Amino acid sequence: MASQDWLEKDFYQILGVSKDASDAELKKTYRKLARKYHPDSNPGDAAAEAKFKEVSEAYSVLSDAEQRAEYDQIRAMGAGGARFTAGGGGGQGFEDVFGGMFGGGRGGSHFSYQQGGAQGFEDIFSMFGGGAPRGPQPGRDISASTTLDFETAVRGDTVTLQAPTGAVKVKIPAGVNDGQKIKVRGKGEPSPNGGAPGDIILTVSVRKHPVFEREGQNLRVKLPVTFSEAALGATVEVPTLGGPPVKLKVQPGTPSGRVLRVKGRGVKSAKGTGDLLAEVQVVVPAHLSEQAREALEAFRAVEPQENPREDLLARARG
Repeated sequence: MASQDWLEKDFYQILGVSKDASDAELKKTYRKLARKYHPDSNPGDAAAEAKFKEVSEAYSVLSDAEQRAEYDQIRAMGAGGARFTAGGGGGQGFEDVFGGMFGGGRGGSHFSYQQGGAQGFEDIFSMFGGGAPRGPQPGRDISASTTLDFETAVRGDTVTLQAPTGAVKVKIPAGVNDGQKIKVRGKGEPSPNGGAPGDIILTVSVRKHPVFEREGQNLRVKLPVTFSEAALGATVEVPTLGGPPVKLKVQPGTPSGRVLRVKGRGVKSAKGTGDLLAEVQVVVPAHLSEQAREALEAFRAVEPQENPREDLLARARG
């Protein structure tokens, strides 16, 4: 968004709301207009694109309490001929109110983008003498978001983002975390007066995996084993992310909750390589054959006469 003379722009009229419109009303109105005029919904329509930028500019100012107050004050002083322009520095993007409705990327990724907000103003005292001219201002940052599947986030990938400035390829590093922000320098909006372009600030969301969980550089998986495997010991298969299963030895007498470690099968990134942590879960059979029941009854008759809850009860009594 290029610098504009706020005295000549009625942002309330652009959005079609009253001057005392609530934040909720502003958001609802902006969302409707953004959906209507978004470039992805109007490919090749320059008028729609211009309208989209216009309503985005209006919302970016009115949705920010401080900017809205300054805008109202500036408009109120309009009769005196004071002129102010929006600054060009980066700043935070306003809330993504059409989250992922438009755009696309590899692996089912979804993208959204919005204008930057919270910009500075020229020195208010310039209204009494013009003030010194400002130098080149950087372009505004663009906020964007993408959703990756779990394995893509662990392995890394390159996605294509449909930004207002065109298609932008963004390299997602291996081991990116849910909620992590990636800055793509120089791919934001161009400067209005010859300065450096802004950046794209990309926020990554990671879908949950049905089997694996992240613990820093490690991956964790719950490993079911039978009672006999846990009691007598066994060698079992453990799944790995994106690769074949590995063999893991379960020692005799392994209880539920014990964590077994598979070296080097975690997240590989610039921070190093993590491990795969397999948490043992002893599975109790829900249905027993008559022969199995008899065998268990015989085992119960000869098993060690120990109360596994004795320590728990003692600690509870204090």
